[in-house]
Amino acid sequence: MRWYVSIGAVLVAGALTASDVAGVAAPDVRLRHQTRSADKTEPKVDVELVLAVDVSYSMDMDELAVQREGYAQAIVSKEFLQALRALPNGKISVTYFEWAASNDQKIIIPWRVIDGPETADAVADEILKASIRRASRTSISGAINFAMPLFENNPYPGLRRVIDISGDGPNNNGVPVTPVRDEAVSKGIVINGLPIMVKEPSYSTMDIENLDWYYEDCVIGGPGAFVVAIKDREKFKEAIRTKLLLEVAGRTPERPVIPVADKEPRVSCMIGEKIWQDRWGR
Repeated sequence: MRWYVSIGAVLVAGALTASDVAGVAAPDVRLRHQTRSADKTEPKVDVELVLAVDVSYSMDMDELAVQREGYAQAIVSKEFLQALRALPNGKISVTYFEWAASNDQKIIIPWRVIDGPETADAVADEILKASIRRASRTSISGAINFAMPLFENNPYPGLRRVIDISGDGPNNNGVPVTPVRDEAVSKGIVINGLPIMVKEPSYSTMDIENLDWYYEDCVIGGPGAFVVAIKDREKFKEAIRTKLLLEVAGRTPERPVIPVADKEPRVSCMIGEKIWQDRWGR
């Protein structure tokens, strides 16, 4: 089942403490063991986390900078480190890459283990030191396709596999997003979403209304998958911290929680491709 939470409605990050997350079972631990059973690899970390970050031209430079800072600050936050200590192994592995078009992905941070303040500081410093770039088009499907084999090459296997995707628009390049999402879910991967909705929809930026619905119905998937929507620029960093805390703790938002519609998507999963075709005919 997939879930949705609005960051403006609840400060989950501040509420999650070590006592909150201690003893919480990861929702897909059994699935994780099933997917790794063939190679008998013993889990070394609790979560394998892929941070897939949108750097398309629709993101302005200020948003890109705040996004980078948000991830760096979340990783070193007191709440994040408390959640980390409460895990069975007390550690996660993380990789961070930026994406735009279907053939445009760049790894900024290769797989790293975070097991405490020192390793968290090191990863945060790496994120902040990398130069900020922008690129054309938006291929969420390309990002998921790029992320899937990263797990197979991770030297630090974990109990859970999670792709964390942030973005401010629908898929408009590469293959459709839903088949790729379904392939990832079939591999035991959970996809969570961070739709960025801080600007009014614009003809020039390919923005759409109800991007959160699009992410809920077309992008996220897997046991306990959820969306944290950013609708206020001032809450950008807070939203990132909330999302990382939930992912590390293996939890879904507590309130307000709205089950995603089980029928037809509320927003067409091909809306981005249609808008691009209508405007530029290719």
